[in-house]
Amino acid sequence: MASFASFVEISRHNLIPLSLTSLCGCPCRLLSNKTLIPTRRTPKLKLNFVFHGSKSVFRVRPTSIYVNRRLITAVARAEPESIDESNAEEEVDQGAVLPTTKDSFSELQHKSSQLRKRIVFGLGIGISVGGAVLAGGWVFTVALAAAVFLGAREYFELVRSRGITAGMTPPPRYVSRVCSVICAFMPILTLYFGNIDISVTSAAFVVATALLMQRGNPRFAQLSSTMFGLFYCGYLPCFWVKLRCGLAAPALNTRIGAGWPFLLGGQAHWTVGLVATLISFSSIIAADTYAFLGGKAIGKTPLTNISPKKTWEGAIVGLGGCIATSVVLSKIFSWPASLVSAIAFGFLNFFGSVFGDLTESMIKRDAGVKDSGSLIPGHGGILDRVDSYIFTGALAYSFVKILLPLYGV
Repeated sequence: MASFASFVEISRHNLIPLSLTSLCGCPCRLLSNKTLIPTRRTPKLKLNFVFHGSKSVFRVRPTSIYVNRRLITAVARAEPESIDESNAEEEVDQGAVLPTTKDSFSELQHKSSQLRKRIVFGLGIGISVGGAVLAGGWVFTVALAAAVFLGAREYFELVRSRGITAGMTPPPRYVSRVCSVICAFMPILTLYFGNIDISVTSAAFVVATALLMQRGNPRFAQLSSTMFGLFYCGYLPCFWVKLRCGLAAPALNTRIGAGWPFLLGGQAHWTVGLVATLISFSSIIAADTYAFLGGKAIGKTPLTNISPKKTWEGAIVGLGGCIATSVVLSKIFSWPASLVSAIAFGFLNFFGSVFGDLTESMIKRDAGVKDSGSLIPGHGGILDRVDSYIFTGALAYSFVKILLPLYGV
């Protein structure tokens, strides 16, 4: 009898679980620490006792007894540990146990806090980057060099993470730090010399020699990951310096430049490089924003296994938003002159944005992490914010430097 679970059915309503020990008058075990004394009688209630065991169910003939509602409540709540564990598991499986209101509220509060941080820091970063782009010169270059250094540190930390080191030997830590410093100097050398091919080649040779001469057994994985780090974190971002600071021809048809204050450089400050950089940055932001909103609204078809949350529907919406932004800004800045060139420029910006995003997602997936770092609250690491810009600078510079003069548009 001790293994049976019992239920009380009151007027054909919900079953109240009871334990047999609480119903029996066993003198060795009290029902509760306090004695329950009925104060008054209630109307007659019909009680059906159903003993549910592992083999059979015994139904007791209904009987009419006088019972107190408070006594029933106390008995129903007494000794919850005597309820069969399997019944509790079934209730959980059936969704009988729901999250508490307190947990739901705390989760909602956490999400709102994260969203608030994301918006605040996003606006701060956007204003700072916009000011650096408008200033150009050393301001833009030093800001880019700082971002490159932080991004390189994050990259080499990802290379040393468990997910990647499980299949390869990471480069020594001193090599990673030296490479981060080399990457940070590349934008500065680009501004000063204009071309850093010899500098990059020399740096790669020195790093490769250090890896080959290290103690122990040098591995090709160390060499390949280090060379890619120099290319990915150092060489590719230098194209933004070439685009913003290297293309110094004035954009004569720009209306904004005509009314630009003389103390801030006047119309000569608005160069082709500045206009192209502003359009490119704005197009990338539009591509990311529209792709996110489109994926949330109508996204169903996964784009690639590298990033399962990205969808073809979101990518198409992002492409449309990127091209539209490029066309609208080309009309405002009167550059490029033709509609075809503005559409092509928007398409290249979108392609470079997606390619850079997927490349960084592949690195993080191999590393087994969600974010490249935690430098920016609500956003993750620096690579999480600049991954869409890494390859786009080279495409934008090639478009302005080669394709536009080639076709005369």
